[in-house]
Amino acid sequence: MTGLVARIEAATPPGRDRAVDALRALAILGVVGGHWLVTALVTDSGTVRGASPLTYLPELTPASWVFQTLAVFFLVGGQVAAGSWASARLRGVPYGRWVGGRLGRLFRPVAAVLVVWALAAVAMLMAGVGGSTVRALVKLVWSPLWFLLVFAALTALTPLVARLHPLWPLVVVLHVDLVRLGLGGPRELGWVNVVAGWLVFSCLGARVARGGLRGRTGRWALLLGGASAAVALVLWAGYPASMVGVPGGRMSNLDPPSLAAVAFGLAQCGAALLLLGPLRRALRRPALWAAVAVVNLSAMTVFLWHQTAMIIVTTSAVMFADGPLPGLHTVPDGAGWVLARLLWLPVFALALLVCWAAFRGCEQGGRRPGGGSLVVRESSPGQRGHARRA
Repeated sequence: MTGLVARIEAATPPGRDRAVDALRALAILGVVGGHWLVTALVTDSGTVRGASPLTYLPELTPASWVFQTLAVFFLVGGQVAAGSWASARLRGVPYGRWVGGRLGRLFRPVAAVLVVWALAAVAMLMAGVGGSTVRALVKLVWSPLWFLLVFAALTALTPLVARLHPLWPLVVVLHVDLVRLGLGGPRELGWVNVVAGWLVFSCLGARVARGGLRGRTGRWALLLGGASAAVALVLWAGYPASMVGVPGGRMSNLDPPSLAAVAFGLAQCGAALLLLGPLRRALRRPALWAAVAVVNLSAMTVFLWHQTAMIIVTTSAVMFADGPLPGLHTVPDGAGWVLARLLWLPVFALALLVCWAAFRGCEQGGRRPGGGSLVVRESSPGQRGHARRA
């Protein structure tokens, strides 16, 4: 471990903005933690169905404010893509080769999870597993992939995103919600916000890459203004307080992204930008920076396989337990379930580690963290970053 830390530290350029990588790692881990806490698989008469503790325990709503971190992920993604595209233009790299390389790195690990779960679904059906159970499990794994499609589309639009002020897509979100929610317009209009909502944060990240929002005043304005707007929309405009979808709820702030979710995301981005300074100071410690670098090296693997890890633990326990286990197979309707679920999280993490060991090569192109010499791969704007094996 000491050797790995030393190699990562030696491979890191002196001017690298390590805090950007830390924000991305925190965003990914926030999504993973959120899914593990607010998603339950309930066994009922031989079938498995999905459920959410937010349906039964609305007092857990603040958890969605902590773990719904996609805005920060798109902020960092927009910042990194804009910096990468600017660097590519200076080096004369054509757009097609640039975007092909970025999308290839994004979708190579996706192909693995799609193939594995397609085969798993067929095997379960042939073994006599009920169709409703198979659908519930496959949906749990594949449904989070929607955001990768949006992320890929915004990455492909980086030359436009880099020029677009975040106020313009924010205005689109405002008007879409006004029409669909305030004036009784068609619900399908909300799908415009699937692009416009996340585009706000990508444009904000591109603006940061160009040198914008360097002062604390603008960052505090984002934090306080976004938070105030989100609170006002929840209290007086009828938006749900939860920043993730709640089964059986009147509407979702996330599917599609609502004006309240975008306002809350802006507050998150303001807080993230304010954290850059403290993170830079903390990440001068080689051991802490090495942990961040390793998480970033496997970010897609962690995201793609974290639901599979939870399913492996849940289904394995069904086979070996005498009955439903609290926090794993039971209805998430009380504090006892929450406490039991917290105790299961380390087991989920262990199962995810096994998935990571099996599939990390799909993301890293066969490279192993800690093996061989370490060089760097593009990450933060104007720098070259992630540790990888030479």
